[in-house]
Amino acid sequence: MTPAEAVYGFPPAALALAAADAAQVSPLAPDGHAIEALAAGSLARMVVAAPAGTIERRYALAHALRALRPHGELIALAPRDKGGARLRRELEALGCAVNETARRHYRVCMVRRPDDPVALDVAIAAGGLQIAPELGVWSQPGVFSWDRLDPGSALLIECGLAFSGRGADLGCGVGVLARAVLASPRVSELTLIDIDRRAVEAASRNVVDPRARFIRHDLRVPPHGVADLDFVITNPPFHDAGAEDRGLGRVFVAAAAAMLRSGGVLRLVANVALPYETTLAGAFSKVSLVMRAGGYKVLEARR
Repeated sequence: MTPAEAVYGFPPAALALAAADAAQVSPLAPDGHAIEALAAGSLARMVVAAPAGTIERRYALAHALRALRPHGELIALAPRDKGGARLRRELEALGCAVNETARRHYRVCMVRRPDDPVALDVAIAAGGLQIAPELGVWSQPGVFSWDRLDPGSALLIECGLAFSGRGADLGCGVGVLARAVLASPRVSELTLIDIDRRAVEAASRNVVDPRARFIRHDLRVPPHGVADLDFVITNPPFHDAGAEDRGLGRVFVAAAAAMLRSGGVLRLVANVALPYETTLAGAFSKVSLVMRAGGYKVLEARR
């Protein structure tokens, strides 16, 4: 892959405008490329909407510097309270001389790739695909709950996932829920769907089962070939690229309803404060509370 310019994420155009033909390398862009696939020293310019997570952010910055040609331009920016306040120091730690400005609650850092950047390999190794010790499975910083079991998912597993027939895991993450579902021999097929390229790659390593198939997809657009299912499970997100978006949960409910056959079942876990009951009632014939504990609730809805 040899573009002249790349962009990571979705920076505000008023703060850092990427070229119209810049290659999108965010793992959350369904049609994007992998930042890891950028050829070393190939780019003249890169714009990075730096992630809020420290390890993930340093990983993206290190890969950007690796991909830039000597003295190539890097513009990195983030909201001040979501990593922006640390951007300058992190770039300096990678060997860069930084010109920093503050605009619209963002910190914007402009650098030229030094001849000899430092510690790139360390940042890339720390932020890459790896075995998360607590989970004991492949994962990567930046994936939802990348290094521990999310309490919502734990509650969903506690309720039992002994389904049968064909199903789907929407927002599958690294495949922890899918592994629990596939423990049932009555499940004939499970489709794991996630927008995050890193999650799908990790899940494909963690769920080694001929009944599983993997789709990288944005559920705001209905996926082809996923229909007439017997069951769907989901721990739906309510953040999009770091910003709260409760509408995503409604998207997941609508997607599940479209995938299920008449009589099919959706099992969903969410924070107790999120009013999914109303959304579910509009798309399903019956909605019931399965369990409520630890600030989370598990709901079941039948088509």
